[in-house]
Amino acid sequence: MKKPLAAASFSALLAIVASSTSSGFANWNTKYWANEKNFNRISSFNVSDNLPKGSKSTTKTSSEVVTASEDGKTLMYTDSDLGVVGLVDISDPAKPKALGVVELEAEPTGIAALGNNAYIGSNTSESYTNPSGALVQYNLETRKAVKECDLGGQPDSVFVSPDGTFLAVAIENERDEEYKNGFIPQLDEEGKQINPPGYVSLVKLNKRGKIQCNSIKKVDLSGLSEIAPSDPEPEFVAINDLGETVVSLQENNHLAVIDKDGNVISHFSAGVVKQMAGMDTKKDGAHKFKSKLKNVRREPDGLTWIDNDHFATANEGDYKHIDPNQAKRGGSRSWTIFKKDGTVVYEDANRLERAIAQIGHFQDGRAGKKGVEPESVTYSKINGTPYLFVGAERAGIVAVYDITELNQPLLTQLLPSGIGPEGFVAIPERGLIASANEKDYNKKEPGLSSHVTIYQLQDAPASYPHLTNENGLEFVSWGAISGMVAGDDGKIYAVNDGTFKTQPRIYVIDPSSSPALLERAIDIKLDGKTALFMDQEGITTDGNGGFYISTEGIKKKLDEHPPAIYHVSSDGEILEKITPPPSYLNYAKNPGFEGITRNGDILYIAQQKPWGDDAFNTTKILSYNLKTKQWGAVNYQLDRIKKGGVGISELTYHDGALYVIERDSFYGKKAKLKAIYKVDLDDVIFEGLQTNIPPILYPLVEKELVTDLKPVMQSTGGFILEKVEGLAITSDGQAWISTDNDGTGKKSTGETLFLNIGKI
Repeated sequence: MKKPLAAASFSALLAIVASSTSSGFANWNTKYWANEKNFNRISSFNVSDNLPKGSKSTTKTSSEVVTASEDGKTLMYTDSDLGVVGLVDISDPAKPKALGVVELEAEPTGIAALGNNAYIGSNTSESYTNPSGALVQYNLETRKAVKECDLGGQPDSVFVSPDGTFLAVAIENERDEEYKNGFIPQLDEEGKQINPPGYVSLVKLNKRGKIQCNSIKKVDLSGLSEIAPSDPEPEFVAINDLGETVVSLQENNHLAVIDKDGNVISHFSAGVVKQMAGMDTKKDGAHKFKSKLKNVRREPDGLTWIDNDHFATANEGDYKHIDPNQAKRGGSRSWTIFKKDGTVVYEDANRLERAIAQIGHFQDGRAGKKGVEPESVTYSKINGTPYLFVGAERAGIVAVYDITELNQPLLTQLLPSGIGPEGFVAIPERGLIASANEKDYNKKEPGLSSHVTIYQLQDAPASYPHLTNENGLEFVSWGAISGMVAGDDGKIYAVNDGTFKTQPRIYVIDPSSSPALLERAIDIKLDGKTALFMDQEGITTDGNGGFYISTEGIKKKLDEHPPAIYHVSSDGEILEKITPPPSYLNYAKNPGFEGITRNGDILYIAQQKPWGDDAFNTTKILSYNLKTKQWGAVNYQLDRIKKGGVGISELTYHDGALYVIERDSFYGKKAKLKAIYKVDLDDVIFEGLQTNIPPILYPLVEKELVTDLKPVMQSTGGFILEKVEGLAITSDGQAWISTDNDGTGKKSTGETLFLNIGKI
């Protein structure tokens, strides 16, 4: 683990921080991966496990809001897609058990718990212009509804007061984003507002926790905000120990504090973040953190009280407001600590997004929109330390902050979540937190159901990240690691793939620290300019400081972009392009070259999947003689699984043998094959690559199973990831594997595993 800064260095750093403020915040972002206590993911509950028997495996699920029972042994999450509330037994948090679902007659939007009761916001709206909803009380033991109150509008967040005497419900009455580009207020042709304004409902509870429908107090929020004052859209509520409710009006970029009697005691604009430099603001197939964002509205979504005077907001953004003095799109990609009078105590600005980028979780597809989208935030004091947990929806990350000093929070960890972390709950007495991860891509294989992820504070090192650029030689936002190779200098060199279509790079990794350090990136260039259409899949050294890189090619443009080998100098300049004979390309059917490796003057290249000239369930391993320029091939038998395809992901030479990563295209419990096989090269003859038609069969090599990678791929408490694609073996036989996170794309959790699996 990295050592903490020495006391003298730490004091010096504080002095630098104090004198280096810009636009009201310090340019400081520090993580201590060497904390004695760390939150580690211990389990991940698949929401589809709660489906009734006989349900289709492709049934769409979701998990948006999560809360816990009073004893901390049952988790409850809302599933708006199925119209249910799911229950999970976490008596043993490392082995969560399905408890089934509570079926509703409408969409659950929010949930809170007290004693044996769950209070659920239920959206029954028939249209945006005629919103409706109810507050439904369920008994957790009997699984039956106890009472239901008409709320008169579409509910969102639900929160129970700390003293258990009342509930606050945000009645959003959300806008129709398809109507007149979603602008608020939503007006008809005569200028009349077509949807009722949102508000907050305060609902009393009796001593037994039963909701009192006749006590509901409607708190009018109209006329408060500068943006669309007639059309407030309350998003999230939280209640402090004084019984004060803070509410976010996200689209209105406004915040309000309400006392227990329903009086608005303060309200103020959430304001703008004046300037953030070093940001990536363009979707362009590259990570270029060189842009500035100016006067960006915060537009907070989730919020939480820290104490009776301070609360924090997650500034997701959700609206395009026309103001010549502000950015077109709101959402400052940040989180903020406010005093309840509106004073900004701390603004995190670009720190979280840049920190996320340094562990490979930044998504280029969101760069031009709302970045990592901090959406939810939760506070809890656990084991004596005040923690703030911030969920970044588009990064699959839970950020953990020690906020002992409110004006100087310390980022201590970045935890991996599922796709789209939406809501969080802390169970301080058990040292647990849980996240509900909304996204579900189970309709199409490989598919990944939504999950509830559980973390525990442990006397143990942090189990994630495995790889970081923090303290690197230069700032590098990275991702989509494909092939790897171990260098003679003790470094591991890795390439990104076609996700970075305008930024092909070689990453230089020092594996000696924990987490491993991605020191710098080498840009691949052709005649001094960025090389395009590389889609790098494998890398090996050339023995003289340079590299050979294999590329997949573009299937529909093989004449222009065939699979190829590029000889690249140590500084990234392309020296030579090597392409296979045209006759080889005649049978192209599936993706092309994957891993590449070298032994002396011979390069070995993996063809990922069968082509048209391959026998059933076989693919090829090619050879290329750097001196004679001759190509050769052998056939390789792929494993068979009941469903789905299998292919080669990586190829590495070591001590007279080729080591092959074979994998299927599945996540989690569906994953059947993630393994390393060995092909001993003794007596193997690569037959000359065909130069004519019809096709020929090449010698079939024998393979031997070395290791099943599935167990090690679950070592961080999550589910098995799809793309194990990198294998590097050092001269003494130590093997490292890595996974490709697809650049944190739409179907990726963003996680990258970079693991030493021991001597091969």
